[in-house]
Amino acid sequence: MTTRRTFVSSIIGAGVSLPVMRESAFRRLFEAEPIAHGRPSLSVAEDETYWREIQRAFDLDRTMVNLNNGGCSPAPTHVLEQMIRDLKFSNELPVDHMWRVLEPRIESVRRDLATEFGCDPDEMAITRNASEANEIMIFGLDLQRGDEVVFTTQNYPRMQTSWRQRERRDGIVLKRVKIETPVKSTKSYVDQIAAAITPRTKVIEVMHISFMTGYIAPVREIVDLANANGIRVFIDGAHAFAHFPFTRDELGADYYGTSLHKWMHAPIGTGFLYVRRDKIKSLWPLMAASVEQDNDIRKYEEIGTHPAANHNAIAVAIAFNRGIGMDRKIARLRYLRDRWAKQLIAASDRVHMITEIGPTKSGAIGVYGIDGMDMGKLGGWLMSKHNIVTTPMVNDEFQGMRITPNVYTTVDEVDLFADRVIKAIRTGIA
Repeated sequence: MTTRRTFVSSIIGAGVSLPVMRESAFRRLFEAEPIAHGRPSLSVAEDETYWREIQRAFDLDRTMVNLNNGGCSPAPTHVLEQMIRDLKFSNELPVDHMWRVLEPRIESVRRDLATEFGCDPDEMAITRNASEANEIMIFGLDLQRGDEVVFTTQNYPRMQTSWRQRERRDGIVLKRVKIETPVKSTKSYVDQIAAAITPRTKVIEVMHISFMTGYIAPVREIVDLANANGIRVFIDGAHAFAHFPFTRDELGADYYGTSLHKWMHAPIGTGFLYVRRDKIKSLWPLMAASVEQDNDIRKYEEIGTHPAANHNAIAVAIAFNRGIGMDRKIARLRYLRDRWAKQLIAASDRVHMITEIGPTKSGAIGVYGIDGMDMGKLGGWLMSKHNIVTTPMVNDEFQGMRITPNVYTTVDEVDLFADRVIKAIRTGIA
């Protein structure tokens, strides 16, 4: 028989540290576990009794329907409480409580994240977000005038801006690849990247999951292509880590940057940078570090005074995710995505999916378009009239709307969204 104490102990025994966390914080997971225990993930994905307990782990404004978790997700209440307790403790005597007591606990977080990603702790740096991690990669690599960098026109704008600054400052050459939307096939994607490679290519930057379309890129194939040509691959994993199960070795990654306030449910302003051990010395930090730190992953964390509370609460978020299980989590996210997508497709032949759907396809991110409808105006109408938060994607390549539910999202919320969009298709928006 599973008791609350043995359940929490099983999470800790799986390699997750809970420095000061009370057992009661995991009450929702404990109460949910017997419902799902031993059942296939696809079966649990549709079990509202199980997910109702998970939803109760979050304190949210339910007068709003948040379908933009791809931007930033709320943290479970017990994760937030952990951070607040440490902030209060820090504030009592920062130079002692924050620096001497709490800051060293970052090593537990480093160990836990490394376990989840499948790397050595000394290859794992704790950052504030994916942008910081990716900019360490972009600005930290020595490049010469004329060296080429390959990325797609849909790569994240902040990363493109960073590369453009290097273009202006260092004279590097940027090769922007326009990938078809939606992507036809893995081979098509890889072939388009391969076609941009020349003897001067030094770096390929690839999004693990496209923030614009939800497409999961064939990272391993790109890494293999690059390795055969002596090219580095920088992986922007902002939307991927803790979204679906994978490890470093499955990707073959040497460099990986991600945010943890999206799918890991960690506090806002948390992320990580992974750099393979033999690459650390050749990648400069954004802020200066001593020569003695050349081979130390911690040189990327030299950012001056910062709160220990934020990054220490990552350990609690890891335990929460482990309590659900990544297979259950991605099955649920795909179920919610397919639930609204299938309703829209069935309602009108004007609807087309930009993201491939199905129980084994893509992830929580679903992007759709409606022929003849201004998606920006639709997003404004959903927000102003129905309190539904969405992400219109209006650009030079396509018009669509990105929908990203999360584990706390209810079926009633996705059904409400689908119902209102169908209403807009049939009667227009006023």
